[in-house]
Amino acid sequence: MDLLKDKIPFLVRKLALPAMVGMFFQTLYNIVDTFYAGMISPEALAALSKAFPMYFVIVASSIGVTVAGTSLIGNSIGENNKKNILNYFTHIIYFAILISIIISFIGLNLTDNFFLLMVTTSEVTDLGLQYTDIIFKGSILFILIVALNSLLHAEGDTKTYRNLLILSFFLNLILNPILIFGLFFIPALGVKGIAIATIIAQSVVFLAILWKVLRNKIVKEITKHYLKPKLFYFINIFFTSMPIVISIFAYSITAAIVIAYVGITGEYAVAGYGAGTRIEQVVLLPILGINTAIISIISQNFGARNLNRVKETYFTSIKYSFLIMLISGFFLFILSNSIMSFFSNDIEVIKFGSNYLKICAFILPAYPIFFLSNGLFMALKKSEYAMISNIFRNIFNPLMVYLFAKYINASFETFFWIWTVVNWIFSAIFLAIIVYYLKSRLEKTSAIVNPQP
Repeated sequence: MDLLKDKIPFLVRKLALPAMVGMFFQTLYNIVDTFYAGMISPEALAALSKAFPMYFVIVASSIGVTVAGTSLIGNSIGENNKKNILNYFTHIIYFAILISIIISFIGLNLTDNFFLLMVTTSEVTDLGLQYTDIIFKGSILFILIVALNSLLHAEGDTKTYRNLLILSFFLNLILNPILIFGLFFIPALGVKGIAIATIIAQSVVFLAILWKVLRNKIVKEITKHYLKPKLFYFINIFFTSMPIVISIFAYSITAAIVIAYVGITGEYAVAGYGAGTRIEQVVLLPILGINTAIISIISQNFGARNLNRVKETYFTSIKYSFLIMLISGFFLFILSNSIMSFFSNDIEVIKFGSNYLKICAFILPAYPIFFLSNGLFMALKKSEYAMISNIFRNIFNPLMVYLFAKYINASFETFFWIWTVVNWIFSAIFLAIIVYYLKSRLEKTSAIVNPQP
């Protein structure tokens, strides 16, 4: 594939599909964890749901690292600047190690306080800490994997990571029941077993992607000069990744706010909502796959100053994504009860989860605007814009919904209907801003690059 010349619809489909499949198995990975937590007890299911905002700190950091690497390396490829390609790759690895140390320290020292803020029972808190303590000790694996993969994504290779995500899913599927319930000489570890299975699977993926990257032609050209730390590259990586880390981290604040309100109804409502969000993640996979594709395409074309292709990529991805979400929402609404019965046989858990999914079906078509617009900004090296949009959507919006819901004493269902309306309003405003930005800002850039005689 030539990201600078091939037709945009072809490239979006070609790059998005492998990413989509990989993310599908990554989400199935989380669903397997949720499924087995439900087999342990409703309290274990609630514990994993309440641990998710803290776990998302690792996810946010991983996204920040991979987006910074993909964007900066991708732009360097578009500019045909081999020196920057090699320097950004080595420095993204250094940066990943540094950020993983910070994340581990935060997670191991603050998670217990977080559970207390969530007004959690002592049993659920204990189960949650058993899970998060192990996950944060192995956080370096998560972040190094995506740092290594950023080079592959920048080159347009989304298949390798897809294959490794499939591998990790099957490893997790095999290890979970063995470590949770015990087998032969292996003791039953309960919730700890879920976390240990994850660390083992991530270790295998790390070794596999390291082997793949070390065989890359560009990596073989790395010399001592490129291994020497340089402040210039660290600064660029920091200011590209940190807005994304902060903005995606804001999602954990959203999750905490929502779970705090849902928790008023009870732990079974939290369990139902937590299982429902796993299904929501599956439905959103096509959007996340398309987002991965457009970051690769736009970053290279922006580096090469192919600005019309930048616009075409964005609007093509929006059209595809909106249609996919309409169809997905229809099926989600119809099948919500059947889906939830897979995770629990408790009537209350099923009821809350099913009600959430039915409301979620109406909000799905609004999500592509948010996700793909952020992908656009990341690829254009304007991640501070993505940070601003995330702060509004993931902090101000949920806080406003929370306060209004508390004021009117809204039920579980009413809370999420309010959330739906607010997200649609936000997405409509965001789309108008993007249209203006693409029409004015990029045209100004084009005029600078190609001045009139």
